[in-house]
Amino acid sequence: MVDSVNRATVPRIAVIGSNMMDLVTYVTRMPERGETLEAAQFALAHGGKGANQAVAAANLGSRILFVGKVGDDEFGILTLANFRAHGIDASHVGVVSGVASGVAPIFVEPNGENRILIVKGANDRLRPGDVEQARDDLATCAMILLQLEVPLETVYRAVELGVELAIPVVLNPAPATPQLDLRRLSGLAFLVPNQSELALLSGKPCATPAEAALAARAIVAAGVETVIVTLGAHGALLVTNSEERQIAAVRVAPVDTTGAGDAFIGSFAHHFVAEHDVGAALEAAVRYAAHSVTRKGTQISYASRAEFDAFCSATKEI
Repeated sequence: MVDSVNRATVPRIAVIGSNMMDLVTYVTRMPERGETLEAAQFALAHGGKGANQAVAAANLGSRILFVGKVGDDEFGILTLANFRAHGIDASHVGVVSGVASGVAPIFVEPNGENRILIVKGANDRLRPGDVEQARDDLATCAMILLQLEVPLETVYRAVELGVELAIPVVLNPAPATPQLDLRRLSGLAFLVPNQSELALLSGKPCATPAEAALAARAIVAAGVETVIVTLGAHGALLVTNSEERQIAAVRVAPVDTTGAGDAFIGSFAHHFVAEHDVGAALEAAVRYAAHSVTRKGTQISYASRAEFDAFCSATKEI
């Protein structure tokens, strides 16, 4: 649940994107082809990249407007209830008749690494017209967050609308797809990929921070204002036309890395909107993501503002 704050004075963040029910299985190892293994534990949880980012920002105290779709099934009912529980405005979340809600089977290994499948379900029914219908409410927001678990045409329209309304837009290009047209992201304020996503988008190697910086500069040259590369245990990398900076990670023992990238983006959005300081927002985002991997689950691993403040006071840079 969200800390008690005076929300009337807090800028609003819009999330246009996906929601999923996470079907999480904790395994001792992944089975080989044709092999059956007993798994250690199973959990049903709320997820989806859009919803994750929304909940992370909401937990820190942001006001959130969500634009998306759910199915007319039990998972859809649970998702809408979860939004209400986190104080998220779901007035632009439509229910699609005869379509299942999105689901994400997730397999978590003992070292905390994960493998994820997604079934978009109702998320695939979010159309550019739905974005346009939310235009008046979107115009009241200080930032728009996007991901790629909804149709690309919807993403492109949301980027265009953000430019029209002079609202900074953050695109997390995940799950990565070679069909994403960088030419249609002109004016995008922030592109936030991980290393593998950046490699796919740029066509360049990104195995090291130095390689990632070269690839990010190519994306900036294509018209994106700022590229922020999440580097996992190595923190994050900021690249603009005039600046290149690596933000250090923090020392933690990972339990479950599921949703860490979404924690990063939700925290970044919250802190950037509140402080308008990219560097400070990135440092907070790296710490918030680090804290999330010390707990099992996705949204349930995201700290409240009080929990995060306590974590920050106890951690050290690597």
